[in-house]
Amino acid sequence: MAHYVLVVGASGGIGTAVCRAYAERASTARVVAISRTGLDFDHPKVRALSCDHQPGSIRALVEAHPAWFRQLTRVVICNGQLHSDDFQPEKRIEQLDSEAMMMLFQINTVTPMLYLKALLPCLPPDNTFRREKLAASLHSQPRIVVTVLSARVGSITDNRAGGWYSYRASKAALNMALKTAAIEWWRRNSAVKLLAFHPGTTNTPLSQPYQSRVPPAKLFSTDFVAQKLIAQMDRALPDGALSFVDWAGCDIDW
Repeated sequence: MAHYVLVVGASGGIGTAVCRAYAERASTARVVAISRTGLDFDHPKVRALSCDHQPGSIRALVEAHPAWFRQLTRVVICNGQLHSDDFQPEKRIEQLDSEAMMMLFQINTVTPMLYLKALLPCLPPDNTFRREKLAASLHSQPRIVVTVLSARVGSITDNRAGGWYSYRASKAALNMALKTAAIEWWRRNSAVKLLAFHPGTTNTPLSQPYQSRVPPAKLFSTDFVAQKLIAQMDRALPDGALSFVDWAGCDIDW
């Protein structure tokens, strides 16, 4: 099966690695890479598009290339932010700042969902997959797998350390929105499977200020994470639910 891949947030560390990994696969027909700033590598299978991730821009981008998006079999949304020059994760509730909190919700929660909103009407129709067939064969593979980068710190059950109010809350909200979307998409197109993926601590600018506390064996390269993410997508089964998994394929509690 030839894969047509969309990567959103393609200029980030993990996004770039996912684009490169898919481009090097013989089974990949095309990679559409969406980012604000463009990619730092060229490949004949990769088509880079720019977008500022605003609602009108997302809609216009999808409407401008309907043939591409109707062929999609793999979607990876990598948008995410933890800190900036003006904002660091909160250690105490006194550090909460409404503007910073709204910024993280916009980037970590709203933007991925806006892409899903724009993409759903364009995805290939559910012509070959039916619930009866899927129930009869647990080994049926979905035609379309959509993965959004989440984070273990978005788990309410797993929160034992506290702190990081805005980032934790934005990722928990993302998980709920994705879980809701998985239920709706199953009703409308049972060929689609959604994953919320925790990459682990990856050597990118997002984690750089906090890497000193991470054992070397637990600080992953972007290429390692990309391969683990793609492996999870290859194994995904359509079931009408959102899977919240880490890089090792282990389920994460909500």
